Amino acid sequence: MTNLTALISTFARAYHYRNNTIHVFADPYAGKFLSEEEYETVSHHMTQGISYFCPGFQGTKEEALQWIVEHQIAPSVLARSAFCERALHSAVLSGCRQIIQYACGFDTFALRTENRQLKVFELDRPEMIADKRKRLKENGLKPVCRTDYIGCDLRDPDWREKLVRSGFDVQEQSFGTMLGLVYYLSKEEFRHLLHTASSICPEGSAICFDYPLIEEGKESQKNRELAAAANESMKVRYTYEEMEKMLADTGFLIYEHLNAEEADQAFFHAYNQAQPSHEMHAPQGVSYCLAVKKM
Repeated sequence: MTNLTALISTFARAYHYRNNTIHVFADPYAGKFLSEEEYETVSHHMTQGISYFCPGFQGTKEEALQWIVEHQIAPSVLARSAFCERALHSAVLSGCRQIIQYACGFDTFALRTENRQLKVFELDRPEMIADKRKRLKENGLKPVCRTDYIGCDLRDPDWREKLVRSGFDVQEQSFGTMLGLVYYLSKEEFRHLLHTASSICPEGSAICFDYPLIEEGKESQKNRELAAAANESMKVRYTYEEMEKMLADTGFLIYEHLNAEEADQAFFHAYNQAQPSHEMHAPQGVSYCLAVKKM
């Protein structure tokens, strides 16, 4: 399997959709990116790790898998997706028509949107883009709107030229998603990415992302350890003040910011009340940020 973190995130969305009738974030297409063999392989490996995730756990394999997904894997994936797409839908209603998905992975927004007027630009490493396009073709999946797939290294500023050559209009407002990305960039790399993104976005454009805090929780710590084991090390953690300054230095102002408690109330409270047997909470040590290019 390629890009383990992308597949695990996709598995989390697929499991959540498949095993619930009420959803924190509903993604009916996530499961289509995984073969049944991959789905079962991920399930097996997670279940085998129950003693690591929850020492002393007692229960069946199915209960172990549910515990791991709902307490460790899914909350961060679902919270950032719900936060981002809430903001994205508001931007589209306000007239935004260009979406940039930085490190798109197996994101399915272009398959789920009902707006055919959008232009979606999906950026990721060339091998990730090739894998995604292969899976789309194998499953007969076609984006609803115009979607361009751009293989690039986001640490190299030449992604800007590739984006423009694909039809991105630097004079038109855009909405950028950077979900699950900040963890894997050094602070200097993220600053350069923000600077380049700012250079192609006119006033009023937005970016949305999640990022790790200095004060990390148990879930965040375990996720960091798992990423390191998969040779996809998480490199940094931030304070709010540090993130605010970095954004300001690169031309952005924070428009909305949620900590774990606020994300819990916004995205998990109603879900937990409706089905307490599947209770989930936003992970400690993660914040969610919507920033807008300065006027």
